[in-house]
Amino acid sequence: QLIEQGYLSEHSCEALAARLGISDRHLRRIFAEQFGASPIDYAQSHRLLQAKRLLADTDLPLSEVAFAAGFGSLRRFNELFKARYRLIP
Repeated sequence: QLIEQGYLSEHSCEALAARLGISDRHLRRIFAEQFGASPIDYAQSHRLLQAKRLLADTDLPLSEVAFAAGFGSLRRFNELFKARYRLIP
């Protein structure tokens, strides 16, 4: 839930692990086992899915979609969206 609420947009994996009372290594191991991805990759996937939904369901400008989905810059959003979906948003 913390990741889906954007916790990793402002904090490190180490901070998330500390908040959960586990080591960073243990957090990464859990994510690898459960999701096949690192916490950062999982958070990025969640942000991209949120942006994809906003693009499909709203008339928001691209820059507002990027920031609403938790991306720090439009450029980074464009790069990641294109890399993931092989489409320009």
